Amino acid sequence: MLDRIKLSGYKSIYEMDLSLGPLNVIIGANGAGKSNLINFFKLFNHMMSKNLQQYIGASGSANDILYYGAKRTPQMTATLHFSTSSGNNVYHMRLMSAAGDTLIFADEAISFTRDNTVEKPLVSLGAGHRESKLLEEDLVCSPKTAQVIKTIMQNWRVYHFHDTSSTANVKKKAYINDNHYLRDDAGNLAAFLYQMQKMEPSYYRRIITTIQSVAPFFGDFVLSPDGLNPNNILLNWRDQGADMNTVFGPHQLSDGTIRFMALITLLLQPRLPQIIIIDEPELGLHPYALSILVGLFKSISRKTQIIVSTQSTTLIDYLDPDNIIVVNRENDQSCFRRLSEQELSAWIEEYSLSELWEKNVLGGRPSR
Repeated sequence: MLDRIKLSGYKSIYEMDLSLGPLNVIIGANGAGKSNLINFFKLFNHMMSKNLQQYIGASGSANDILYYGAKRTPQMTATLHFSTSSGNNVYHMRLMSAAGDTLIFADEAISFTRDNTVEKPLVSLGAGHRESKLLEEDLVCSPKTAQVIKTIMQNWRVYHFHDTSSTANVKKKAYINDNHYLRDDAGNLAAFLYQMQKMEPSYYRRIITTIQSVAPFFGDFVLSPDGLNPNNILLNWRDQGADMNTVFGPHQLSDGTIRFMALITLLLQPRLPQIIIIDEPELGLHPYALSILVGLFKSISRKTQIIVSTQSTTLIDYLDPDNIIVVNRENDQSCFRRLSEQELSAWIEEYSLSELWEKNVLGGRPSR
């Protein structure tokens, strides 16, 4: 599990020291910095596929990544603490502004400490490189620790199921063998479900049953290779009460329904990512669908870590205070604070969490 993140100099985050639990739900006003923490995990998604420079370019430039620009903040640092069954791992990086408006590693270091022993010092992997040294096969320094940390971070997944327009990837034909993991926009949902239907039918049936609990009109997916091109597959489906020969396409699903299908598939798949990060999963969902969703968050957080960003007052009413991290914009920076049930004990006897959020008792509301 990722236990702690220390981060400075990244976008609106001047300095942050945040402890994480199995389930972490981030709330805050627009512009407070929720999305910047989500984007920090996207940085690692790119970094662990040797695409850090691509991420920097797609973000605009190093100047757009560093807190108020490179002139004010010439570098960003991040230190991540992981707990595993055998001990504790630490990954540290310091990225500095470089010529060409990019970032290079001023330092990259790791360490491993067995449980109940004094924390070992960091071992440097070097400096001056443009992509992470963790990805090098012939790494000399602490290769076993590097392999563990790399494997963990390569198994983080950031999901953003917002695009359900007519041109969204989830509504297009997908390559049938693109089924190793669910893509961040669910663009390969049909291929992913088809593989699960064939290889993991019990998981597939649970997904169907859960979707039907929120969308009772839904009968089943109709998943088969395209007749003209067997390498392609489309997210077709059948209505519960219609003629069994009538097949509908993904463009005949509501935005909320198709997002819910993607979310349920993500959460009920047989091989969960190490960490699941979801940006605003509540979009277009009925309150009952949100109750099902949060129930799954709580259930699978026993096996995999969940980080969610939300604006939904309905969603947080299904949570415990200890699950919630509040983000406020204070003194031109994003400040993250985890709630505790103890500090809210007097309030939650009479008010729901959503009421406390609306009354600004929790923070996370627009302020001047």
